[in-house]
Amino acid sequence: MKESLNRSWICLLEVLLQLTRRLFQWTRREKMAPPAAAAPSTTTMVCARQGRLRQRYEGCYRLVSGCIPYMLKEEDGESSCQDVLGRLQVLMISTPKRGDLIFPKGGWEDDESIDEAACREAFEEAGVKGIISATPLGEWIFKSKSKQNSCGLQGACKGFMFGLQVTELLEIWPEQVTHGRRWVPVEEAYGLCRYDWMREALDKLKEQLLFESNFRPLPSPELVDSSSLYMVMPAVAEGAVALC
Repeated sequence: MKESLNRSWICLLEVLLQLTRRLFQWTRREKMAPPAAAAPSTTTMVCARQGRLRQRYEGCYRLVSGCIPYMLKEEDGESSCQDVLGRLQVLMISTPKRGDLIFPKGGWEDDESIDEAACREAFEEAGVKGIISATPLGEWIFKSKSKQNSCGLQGACKGFMFGLQVTELLEIWPEQVTHGRRWVPVEEAYGLCRYDWMREALDKLKEQLLFESNFRPLPSPELVDSSSLYMVMPAVAEGAVALC
């Protein structure tokens, strides 16, 4: 009987020893394992480019690239050309200390193509992405707002504009604090344009949509109510320049 008890104790000690060894190995693996990779943040925001270190110039002209973001309102059935223009909505943006609306645009920099610059400005200022037209709507000469009354070519810009069919409407974008946005019917946009070159660009956009054979309207993201204008006007840093 005494021998039987001794065997039982030996078996019990062996079991405890095995459990202790496994617990030690498991703890060691946990300590040595690399930390789990953090899930990518869905709120990561790319900052807007600042400054003019990479700005392109052509003689005395500062080169600017921009676009007219647009989409077509949903409609059942087939549409004629006139119906297409009736459904055409364009996106305009607000700027600090300005009561009018403009189209997204900004400096064309030396590390990007002209259409890439237009897409970047649409993302930074208006919070939209989409398909840019292969052909520019045209080019126009104008002056920056701060140089409107100056003589000569001081502050002169040469701007290139494109049509951008919007496929993605972002809720958060880099410059939403200084740029609100508003969808308007194309005919209403004419009355909101401050300069003739903007109205000329709208004419070119309509011509491009009607006569380019490769134009195929895509399903549009949900339109923001055209009566709502997200407009925040913080103090503008001294010396800041807003383009016309």
